[in-house]
Amino acid sequence: MTHGGRYEAILFDFDGVLVDSEPIHYECWRQVLNPFGIGLDWAVYHRTFIGVSDRTMLDALAPLARPPVTGDDLIALYPAKKELFRSRILDRTPLSSGLLELLPELSDFRLAVVTSSGKTEVKPVLDACGIAPFLSAAVFGDDVREHKPSPEPYRRAASLLGITRALVVEDSEAGVASGKAAGFDVLRIPDPHQMTTLLRRQLRLGGK
Repeated sequence: MTHGGRYEAILFDFDGVLVDSEPIHYECWRQVLNPFGIGLDWAVYHRTFIGVSDRTMLDALAPLARPPVTGDDLIALYPAKKELFRSRILDRTPLSSGLLELLPELSDFRLAVVTSSGKTEVKPVLDACGIAPFLSAAVFGDDVREHKPSPEPYRRAASLLGITRALVVEDSEAGVASGKAAGFDVLRIPDPHQMTTLLRRQLRLGGK
């Protein structure tokens, strides 16, 4: 089956899909949490916290502090983490391989980004890297009451676009659950640098 008529839109997660940013998020959180004695392990972060809200992660980590603190204490670190992330990702701009070549090929679809990250972290990257002009909508973590795995983020994106048939591109368990709960097909990718190849294959596009 070709993609013709099957999907009206492609809804992309941001971290770990459009950009290889999860290692940068991890580095920033590790740095700001270190004074609390919280040694954040990459394997734990990757397995447990990718795709969930920062608040959910910090509530889970708070009891590990020495002495223990609350999620409210740790959420106060968010502005410092946010500034670290913005400076580091704009310095590295780790786009998924072939992304800027792929986006013009998707002109038959409406495109959106749906992320649990905040607008102030994501929008500067979308603008600086040349992704923003291809997007018809964006849903940030600030825009919804419930984050992934709730279907709310993807339902909001569909409402903004005025569509009912979409392909969600995700990398995390929470994101996959969110897209499926919203009623959409989901393409899960294991690595951001495989995203363009796997999406072309899913849509039966030509090219690389």
